[in-house]
Amino acid sequence: MNPLAAPHHKDDFKLKDTKPQLGERWPHGGPRGGGGWISSERATSTYDLVEQMFYLYVRVVKAKDLPTNPVTGSCDPYIEVKVGNYKGETQHFEKKTNPEWKQVFAFSKEKIQSSVVEVILRDRQKVKRDDHVGKVVFDMHEVPTRVPPDSPLAPQWYRLEALHGDNKVKGEVMLAVWMGTQADEAFPEAWHSDAASVHREGVLNIRSKVYVSPKLWYLRVNVIEAHDVEPLDPSQLPQVLVKAQVGNQILKTKLCPTRTTNPMWNEDLIFVAAEPFEEQLILTVENKASPGKDEVVGRVDLPLQIFERRLDYRPVHSKWFNLERFGFGALEGDKGHELKFSVRLHLRVCLEGAYHVLDESTMYISDQRPTAWQLWKHPIGILEVGVLSAQGLLPMKTKEGRGTTDAYCVAKYGLKWVRTRTIIENFNPKWNEQYTWEVYDPSTVITLGVFDNCHLGGGEKPATGGGARIDSRIGKVRIRLSTLETDRIYTNSYPLLVLQPSGLKKMGELQLAVRFTCLSLANMIYLYGNPLLPKMHYLHPFTVNQLDSLRYQAMNIVAVRLGRAEPPLRKEIVEYMLDVDSHMWSMRRSKANFFRIVSLFSGVISISKWLGEVCKWKNPVTTALVHVLFFILVCYPELIMPTIFLYMFLIGIWNYRLRPRHPPHMDTKLSWAEAVHPDELDEEFDTFPTSKQQDVARMRYDRLRSVAGRIQTVMGDMATQGERFQALLSWRDPRATSLFVIFCLIAAVVLYITPFKIITLVTGLFWLRHPRFRSKQPSAPGNFFRRLPSRADSML
Repeated sequence: MNPLAAPHHKDDFKLKDTKPQLGERWPHGGPRGGGGWISSERATSTYDLVEQMFYLYVRVVKAKDLPTNPVTGSCDPYIEVKVGNYKGETQHFEKKTNPEWKQVFAFSKEKIQSSVVEVILRDRQKVKRDDHVGKVVFDMHEVPTRVPPDSPLAPQWYRLEALHGDNKVKGEVMLAVWMGTQADEAFPEAWHSDAASVHREGVLNIRSKVYVSPKLWYLRVNVIEAHDVEPLDPSQLPQVLVKAQVGNQILKTKLCPTRTTNPMWNEDLIFVAAEPFEEQLILTVENKASPGKDEVVGRVDLPLQIFERRLDYRPVHSKWFNLERFGFGALEGDKGHELKFSVRLHLRVCLEGAYHVLDESTMYISDQRPTAWQLWKHPIGILEVGVLSAQGLLPMKTKEGRGTTDAYCVAKYGLKWVRTRTIIENFNPKWNEQYTWEVYDPSTVITLGVFDNCHLGGGEKPATGGGARIDSRIGKVRIRLSTLETDRIYTNSYPLLVLQPSGLKKMGELQLAVRFTCLSLANMIYLYGNPLLPKMHYLHPFTVNQLDSLRYQAMNIVAVRLGRAEPPLRKEIVEYMLDVDSHMWSMRRSKANFFRIVSLFSGVISISKWLGEVCKWKNPVTTALVHVLFFILVCYPELIMPTIFLYMFLIGIWNYRLRPRHPPHMDTKLSWAEAVHPDELDEEFDTFPTSKQQDVARMRYDRLRSVAGRIQTVMGDMATQGERFQALLSWRDPRATSLFVIFCLIAAVVLYITPFKIITLVTGLFWLRHPRFRSKQPSAPGNFFRRLPSRADSML
């Protein structure tokens, strides 16, 4: 039982190094005893990033020639596999003496406390206790060990024995029993002893699965014009627009500014569509008959399969489509007349294959390939992730009056999603599952999330007291591949941090083993000079509003399609992994981003302070050395750029020994998650639109106005400084401009007749002069600049 969470120390939020025993280690054994058929240690490369877990596998294939019950005259057989206190059952068949089950049972070796495996065949009885037909018993010491990639162990026929004694009974069972690991092909679909309490539909929801995101396309609909638009009222010319719909996505063109029967728009409408194409493109022409009334003039439904798939920006041939008028043809029955006088719509439609459809934030993008596979490059590396275990998880729900957690892990990279099996009622689950992805760009991010399974059919209740059955979030981890060294195994324990309305909370730790293998160093280096997204995003870009809307639609499509898998990857999981709410307003995020900007200028500020100390002669030795360096650079200006690059080279070499030894992780200080005000958190978790009371909403609105007022002041100051530069030559202040023009003339004459080295030397010496030659008053150029006018005087 996991104790209640105690106050976390700040070190608990940091990444920790771990040293798990990775790889498969096979113990020494005799010819068939103890460790099986392997006589020496062997490590396989398929599962070398996880800890080895031994399982006893029992494959029940079928039975034949089973005896019938003398009372009922039939046999309703099922198999019971029993190992110590653990037992699993197959499906039972009614009135069948030659049943086929083809089911595999897996028992964790570390929990086995029996020396025999019993496979018992029973006859289901509706009234009394199930009859015992026969059994087969295996000695655990006689069970062989199978090592992948060896072929599966061939099942054999075994004669059934009586319950007591060695007498044989009628009937045979085909079985295969072996000792293996989680690398076995039977592992994902097997019945597991640690999930014996899960029944019926819950069994499907605990298995490990691999999912593939649907192939997404951008659908570009260029609405050019329409002909023969006839309104219901023939006495009035129509003023129309075109409405296009694909699934739940609805877009409209602008209203044609002129009333005409042949309107023109030439507008692009962009949609997201997923293969296989299930929705149609529905186009309707609507006439604005009056300010509050729109009448449908015509409609056409077009399947997406008929449109051309474009791999570049070459022109697509336009086509004319005839629209049907609602109800007219059905009522009159004159289809020929309807088509003859129908509205005609001129369109240019194509499926864009040269774009990458964004379904995740560009900050955490995991795939940058275009939609069309013909444009894909060769992979430059392999990413291998071993999901080892989780430690110290908190109770996420209550079951039978006690807190419990049924945890599983989801990883997303590129189009491939993986989901580990669910470990039942365990605060320290061990998965030890390994997955592999192809890498096409190192500047990508893999996202892993841990969730609590609330769909096991056991009457669980969320710990928060809510009634909704959704899988709860336990935490998330992001790893950027470009921060990993190639061919190195990173074994770390990542803190699972969740920001809740009550504050920051550590939900546990996730232990991972990660390895990034480079297949082509030359191709990887070449990618660093290429654009992040396919070239079409830069040659013909979308607007920011279009990208936000299209990303939201793409996320919805991915969530719906993955939610239809078996077992489903539910909507709340997909939205959390894809950061669906990352664009929402948050005072905490705003503060964090502001201080990120401030930290960027910290180096410039430090250099400015150091130069100020040099000018004030606080350290005479340093100031003297700066004078010497300044004289050298003035006399030999060709050394300036080499000196700068040499200095940066030396800084890089010096920082190499201080380089990060582990991947970056969630930084609570950077995120301002520790010092955030409770009301700001409550605002961050508020719905959109707000569901708070009027006084709370008014208070937050006033606070937002005060923050926006400060930003407004800063932006106004920046605009003022820029306008003062413009005022130097604009004659807005004639005296100031006259002085500046005369100064420019004198400066030009002096610079023409004086060598540049002397000008630079005099300027530098004046800037580095001793404090006794300095005045505490502002400089004359600064005073002159501050007196220049700006357009702030003209602001209302």
